[in-house]
Amino acid sequence: MIFADTYGHTPYEKAFTQGDVYGIGYDSERVGRRSIKLGIIGAGGVAQSKYFPAIARLRMIWEPVEIVAFAEPRQDHARKVQAIYGGRWYTDYGEMLAQETLDGVLVLSPDSLHREHTLACLQAGVHVLVEKPIARSLADAQEMCRTADERHLTLMTVANKRCSPPYRRAKAILNDGAIGHPALFTGKFMLGYDYVDLLESGTIHLFDLALYLMGSVSAVSAAGMKSPNSTRAYPIENAALTLQFTSGAVGSMITSSTALSFKAWERVEIHGDHAWLEVEDQYELRLHDSEMGATQSWRPVIPNTLLFDEEFGGYMSIVENFAQSIRVAEIPVVTGWDGYRAYELLTATHLSLARHAWVSLPLDPILADAEVSDWLSKRTQGANQEKG
Repeated sequence: MIFADTYGHTPYEKAFTQGDVYGIGYDSERVGRRSIKLGIIGAGGVAQSKYFPAIARLRMIWEPVEIVAFAEPRQDHARKVQAIYGGRWYTDYGEMLAQETLDGVLVLSPDSLHREHTLACLQAGVHVLVEKPIARSLADAQEMCRTADERHLTLMTVANKRCSPPYRRAKAILNDGAIGHPALFTGKFMLGYDYVDLLESGTIHLFDLALYLMGSVSAVSAAGMKSPNSTRAYPIENAALTLQFTSGAVGSMITSSTALSFKAWERVEIHGDHAWLEVEDQYELRLHDSEMGATQSWRPVIPNTLLFDEEFGGYMSIVENFAQSIRVAEIPVVTGWDGYRAYELLTATHLSLARHAWVSLPLDPILADAEVSDWLSKRTQGANQEKG
């Protein structure tokens, strides 16, 4: 199977049928689209390594989308980005929103600022694509989603793995009924570094994939541990979850911040009626649909020298979908409410760890936020006292 892009063009077709090995040939469909003017809030590591290159690559393949301005308070980051990609630089995002005529904004700022920056954009009448997690509280996420709905604006949350070819293909296989009724989900997400929060910055991807591929979750039970000698501020280092889906399916997850990041760091399995599929490390998709028959396997068939992370990682696709949503030409592949539900599952995990019990969904945002905040505060204080 050769993975196709959004409009059915495969790397093979472009390279050998069209003689376009670099995928930059004239694309009349994209050229005919309305030009979209974007702003970016936050030009740090994620913006520089993923989004600026993704948008540059989209422009290279004729997608009429432009970064006209960006807001970044750090001069060194801003000057670097401006020298490479252009765009007007603002130290204050409010000034950017006031001075520029923008169709959409990518909010790539620290998690704690997502609510402030997203609401400012929505109140200015601008569509928003906000990095994951959507916010650091359910109440904030709910307010962001409701504001977008009230103002009839697009709010999308970054869930780039939905746009990665193996997971897109897995979703299509499930929709086609190739494994029957999905009954069992298993997943793992591993980190080998401790400078990000495990659930909020890492496992949130797995939470979203479970919801994307299996549907809503009705209850979760979680257990976690932290090494007595750990110096990490985060309350857990390893966790195991059991999920009950609304459909009746069940699932499990494991996640760790003490593992290796580059040795089978991510894996998803979905089992159905005497058939199952798996995605290994966001790269290879395998379908097992017969006891004696051959396993079907899909990998990206593109020249290894032309493998772009911004494309295979899903960043180009989600930005293009955001632009198409602004044009009212496509529906968002992931909405703000999808981001809310992924964070709700994360919050339920925290609550289960705190209560040592099953937690049912949906949650009351105010009560859940308060309980999680109190638990995290106590865990942090306890860790600091032990160090002292």
